[in-house]
Amino acid sequence: MPKTWFITGASRGFGREWTAAALERGDSVAATARDTASLEDLAAQYGDRLLPVQLDVDDRAAVFAAVERAHAHFGRLDVVVNNAGYGQFGMIEEISEAEARAQFETNVFGALWVTQAALPFLREQGSGHVLQVSSIGGVSAFPNIGIYNASKWALEGMSQALAAEVADFGVKVTIIEPGGFSTDWGGASAKHAQANPAYDAFRAKAAEQRASRMSAPGDPQASAAAVLAVVDAEEPPLRVFFGSLPIQIAQADYESRLANWEQWQHVADLAQG
Repeated sequence: MPKTWFITGASRGFGREWTAAALERGDSVAATARDTASLEDLAAQYGDRLLPVQLDVDDRAAVFAAVERAHAHFGRLDVVVNNAGYGQFGMIEEISEAEARAQFETNVFGALWVTQAALPFLREQGSGHVLQVSSIGGVSAFPNIGIYNASKWALEGMSQALAAEVADFGVKVTIIEPGGFSTDWGGASAKHAQANPAYDAFRAKAAEQRASRMSAPGDPQASAAAVLAVVDAEEPPLRVFFGSLPIQIAQADYESRLANWEQWQHVADLAQG
């Protein structure tokens, strides 16, 4: 059966590719973006099956209005994709209050508003699938993007709790955790804090580490097949990596955490009394 999607951040990157893939196979999409001009070619090709919606996910009232408009237009919502977000670069000491708050407004609160707006419709129909686009940076953490990591870790915690809360209503939740892909996440859409010269030497080292993680970036277009496999699964996963590198990073990180916790368990036991 054809599905109806609501996708944020649909003007480029994952959002654009997933919108095109859904439309290509016969689904309908409410595609939101701050600037919907980049969706005009898809609108011309697919007609009423695409509903372009101008939206800034930071605006809670606008989010609720957009979700209601999409539901009214299509009559239902099957897949809700919280893809809108950006990367804030900067060492923790360098991040301003405004930059920290803006990062959370989009990456965390934007996803929260969309989720809250969609859930009444999903609960009423007794089905639906919420896709939260996180990152390997929501599982591990890397220097010079610490506030971005913080936002994705928040999204992960919120989404895991959400999955338990809505399961009895027939609503599924999947957290997508991509590795490095050839999008403009680290380019045009990224924001950068004012550099503190004290970190210049380490900044160069952090850049080398990031370059090694991005040595073989994934193809955003290829990711469309993966997201379709997830939404078509009878029992979709709570978490799924996109790309080959994230599993290696996660395994090393969790092995290190377990070893650290075990090494210091005697202190944990002391705390219990």
